[in-house]
Amino acid sequence: MCDRLNKKVYAGDRTRDLAVPRSTATPTWLPLRVYRLLSGEVPEDPVVSKKSGLLFEKRLIERHISDYGKCPVTGEPLTADDIIPIQTGKIVKPRPVQAASIPGMLGMFQIEWDGLMLSNFALEQQLHTARQELSHALYQHDAACRVIARLKNERDEARGLLAQAEREIPMAATTAVGTTAVSNGKRAAEDEEMGPDGKKIRPGISQSVIDTLTECNAALSQQRKKRQTNIPATLAPVDAVERYTQLNSYPLHKTNKPGILSLDIHYAKDIIATGGVDSNVVVFDRPSGQIISTLSGHSKRVTSVKFAAEGELVVSGSADKSVRVWRSSENGNYDCRHVLKDHTAEVHAVTVHATNNYFVTASLDSTWCFYDLASGLCHTRVGDASESDGYTSAAFHPDGLILGTGTSGSLVKIWDVKSQANVAKFDGHAGSVTAISFSENGYFLATAAQDGVKLWDLRKLKNFRTFSPYDENTPTQSVEFDHNGSYLALGGSDIRVYQVASVKAEWNPIKTFPDLSGTGKATCLKFGPDASYIAVGSMDRNLRIFGLPGEDQMEG
Repeated sequence: MCDRLNKKVYAGDRTRDLAVPRSTATPTWLPLRVYRLLSGEVPEDPVVSKKSGLLFEKRLIERHISDYGKCPVTGEPLTADDIIPIQTGKIVKPRPVQAASIPGMLGMFQIEWDGLMLSNFALEQQLHTARQELSHALYQHDAACRVIARLKNERDEARGLLAQAEREIPMAATTAVGTTAVSNGKRAAEDEEMGPDGKKIRPGISQSVIDTLTECNAALSQQRKKRQTNIPATLAPVDAVERYTQLNSYPLHKTNKPGILSLDIHYAKDIIATGGVDSNVVVFDRPSGQIISTLSGHSKRVTSVKFAAEGELVVSGSADKSVRVWRSSENGNYDCRHVLKDHTAEVHAVTVHATNNYFVTASLDSTWCFYDLASGLCHTRVGDASESDGYTSAAFHPDGLILGTGTSGSLVKIWDVKSQANVAKFDGHAGSVTAISFSENGYFLATAAQDGVKLWDLRKLKNFRTFSPYDENTPTQSVEFDHNGSYLALGGSDIRVYQVASVKAEWNPIKTFPDLSGTGKATCLKFGPDASYIAVGSMDRNLRIFGLPGEDQMEG
């Protein structure tokens, strides 16, 4: 009756091959405009007309025949017997009608874009919620860690006070039965010899002490000459210092009274002592990153701290007008051995002599005191009747026979320790002299004040260079030569390192570190052994270590 021919059905831009039965009278290739016949869609149940060979949807053509009795396309009479069902493969529907025009496609794209944006917005909301939950969890964790750290510090303080009280009880009993020893460092009032004017009588610096100082000076002078010709190979080179960056930041002091005012490094043990506004001294082991001991006893801020006797002793000066000497014990803690109260105002500086047998303290009461380290005996208390300004800084010259002091009146004084005579005065600064440092070569003195840093030639007693790194309202808080006299560092609103040169040569800046504390006050700094790192204290409670990245981890 009929054979099958492959007919192409056009629907938009898609084509589909269909097997369509036809009568012998139907042309061989008849384009079937399927999408235009009645429904405009590809038929799901297709039938073909015997008369015209056109393809229709069965349910639609049957309805049309029942209503009109003719072909909807040719208009010829058509009955239900004139349509023949055909079998087709599974048809993939072409794009809808709206995809056949540019406005329709733009509308579809708009719908897709809106859906994508809504999905993206939902994902962003979920991400924001997850971030808030994570932030809250991290905040709770940080708060818990802070509480734990505070409780540990309070526990350590309580243990220290308990141990100190236990020591005081037997010492007090021993003193009561007639011993003349120092009771926990507090010299009994009845043991002090008083003069007719009511002042304490001090023995002065004896000839034996002067001989010890002179011998030390001779030995150090010989060593210095060798060091000047032989720079150690372990000294950090300039290009290494240029690459220094912050390695670690350690929160050592209390949060309620933040601020590190002084620090010192014991090179052999690589331990650091810091004095803080919280009235504590903290001894810290840098390689392990652990606190060795917290020294509590001062009632006001600790303004100066120094190591002595191979790190076995720590000397601290405070705004409470006292000086304390702490000794290391077998359990690793430092116990107070002497409490010295020879000053009548804040103690601003402590400096230890190279013999490790003596130390000097300087105070705002315009005096400096020379002490015996072992006994805590004050040999002499020196003041200048012509000077009313208090001392704000002090340091021993490397040879140990000269002492430099800075005053609140911007004056720098040089003293002969043996005779306690003021042998030189340097003026020119503005504001208090906040820090003072002698170079290891013995020729240079660096002093810091409100107007910056001045370098003095001790041979000609004159200023040969001035650094003014900050504006007039920003004082330079600290200045320090490294132990080999190759680098000079100063601190204020940032930290700057210079290469040491001669009087006439230029002192080139090497590196500037920003003040990462956010306080704008780098109050103290010191070079590590062979300038391998720089320790910096600021007016927050963190000790910061600057050095080469990677070396700190290797050491640990």
